[in-house]
Amino acid sequence: MISVMVVDDHPIWRDGVARDLTENGFDVRATAPDADAAVRIATAVRPDVVLMDLNLGGTSGVNATREITTVLPHTRVLVLSASGEHSDVLEAVKAGASGYLVKSASARELVEAVRRTAQGDTVFTPGLAGLVLGEYRRMADAPGSGSTPPRLTERETDVLRLVAKGLTARQIAERLVLSHRTVENHVQSTLRKLQLHNRVELARYAIEHGLDGE
Repeated sequence: MISVMVVDDHPIWRDGVARDLTENGFDVRATAPDADAAVRIATAVRPDVVLMDLNLGGTSGVNATREITTVLPHTRVLVLSASGEHSDVLEAVKAGASGYLVKSASARELVEAVRRTAQGDTVFTPGLAGLVLGEYRRMADAPGSGSTPPRLTERETDVLRLVAKGLTARQIAERLVLSHRTVENHVQSTLRKLQLHNRVELARYAIEHGLDGE
C-alpha cells in the first residue's frame, strides 16, 4: 500500500483529498497545515509520497519540499497547487519535486498521479513537462554548463535517453524488451552514480549532456 501525506492550509480541501486517497486504497499517514509541520511530520511518518500545496500562508511549500527531499531522499513530493505559473513550477522542481499538478485536475487524475509518483515517474499537468524540460535545455545551453559525466553502462544510457523523453518505467521496459524491475534497477543505479534524486533531475542531466536526441 502506498503511504501518503497531504499538506494544505485549507482544512476542507486537505481533508477532502485525504478522504479521496483513502477511499482509493492509499495509506494516508498524516496531514499538515503548513510548511514547518509538513517537514516535522514527514520526518516522523516517512511517507512514500507527500502531496504538497505551495501556498501555505506564511511559508512557501517550496521550502518544505526542499527540506523533505533532502532529509528523506526516498520520499517523493508531488505538488498540487492552484497556481500554474511557470515560475512556481520551475521553483518547485528545482527544490526537488517529482511532479506538479494544478488543482483543476480531477480526482481520478490525482489518484493516478500519486500512484505514478510512488513508482518513480515524473507527473505533470499537460503542458508543464515541456516547460520544465525547455528550461533545463536553456540552462544546458548557457556558457560554462559543461562537465565530465560519470561512466554509465550502455544499457543505463539507453534507459536515461528514454527517461529524458518522458517515458514511464513500463514504457521503457516495453521499448527495450526488459522487465519493469530491471528498468527500475537501471534507473536507481544511474541516480546513485550521478548523485541525483529523481527522474526530473535525470532528464535535466540527459539534456545537459546531449542524451535526449534520437
